[in-house]
Amino acid sequence: MFGKLMTLTATVAVAGLMAMSAQAEEITLKGASCFPIGSPPSKPFEAFVNDLNAAGKGVVQIKMIGGAPAIGSPFEMTKRMTKGVFDIVGCPEAYWANVVPESASVRLSDYSAAEMRTNGAYAYLRNLYEAKNIHFLARHSNFGPFFLWLNKKIDKPDLTGLHLRVSPVYVPFFKSLGATVQRSNIAQVYTYMENGTVAGYGWPALGWPPSWVKVTKYRVEPGFYYAFIQTLVNNKVWKKLGQAQQDMLNKIGLKHEEAASKWADRLAKQNAKTASQGMQVIKFAGAEAEAWVKAAKDTGWASIIGKSPTHGPKLRALLSK
Repeated sequence: MFGKLMTLTATVAVAGLMAMSAQAEEITLKGASCFPIGSPPSKPFEAFVNDLNAAGKGVVQIKMIGGAPAIGSPFEMTKRMTKGVFDIVGCPEAYWANVVPESASVRLSDYSAAEMRTNGAYAYLRNLYEAKNIHFLARHSNFGPFFLWLNKKIDKPDLTGLHLRVSPVYVPFFKSLGATVQRSNIAQVYTYMENGTVAGYGWPALGWPPSWVKVTKYRVEPGFYYAFIQTLVNNKVWKKLGQAQQDMLNKIGLKHEEAASKWADRLAKQNAKTASQGMQVIKFAGAEAEAWVKAAKDTGWASIIGKSPTHGPKLRALLSK
């Protein structure tokens, strides 16, 4: 009896040591960016990865495989992550609405990331994400509002006759004001503006490549929506991580989420620099500004609700003040 007890005790001890070893063993995740490595919109995710790798030695690391479009379409990056090609990605919701249509709602939110963590918005979204094998870690970047950038002057919120480069984010908005549109990857924007293929483009304020000032004459204000880039993890991979790995990822993710909320000063500095380089501002005011912003909001929510009639209205209630 004593011998059996000793054997049982030894077995439990070995199992416990094995569990502790698995918990402590460094795990490496395969990472990818939805933007070209080194480009302005990719740098915040790269900074998150570098910070995680410095703090997470012996616990969890991320090996960057690369960025879109070099390793595939940005619109397929998150979908490929859900299938196990990558473990963790840094992508704006515009590039994975083909996986979770409701993800587009965050760009229309009237609340900060911190508020969304406490008012039920993220809890609601998390269930939708996890159903598609996505674990939302954090919003690691906030590039401030989107703007329309032009090489032609307009006097009112009417885009009739303008051919614009777009991402899915603002297609309904621009088309509702009369524009014709086409999509392209980030590398083509400069060329299209330079050769006159398009008269302008939508782009977030702080993910804006500085070289584009050479082919861009105007920034249209007010801005519309907000440009967030989020850290997403394959949910099956997330569930297999030990507590130490999850805690480390959460810690660094929230650190970058908090830092990302402080974007206003960076935007002011960028606007001053572009002004010194000759960029002018087309600023709508009064009723015209209200019409511009209302068109953006209304078309944005109509698009989401049209794709998700069950969840769309509930998200609008959670995300609107």
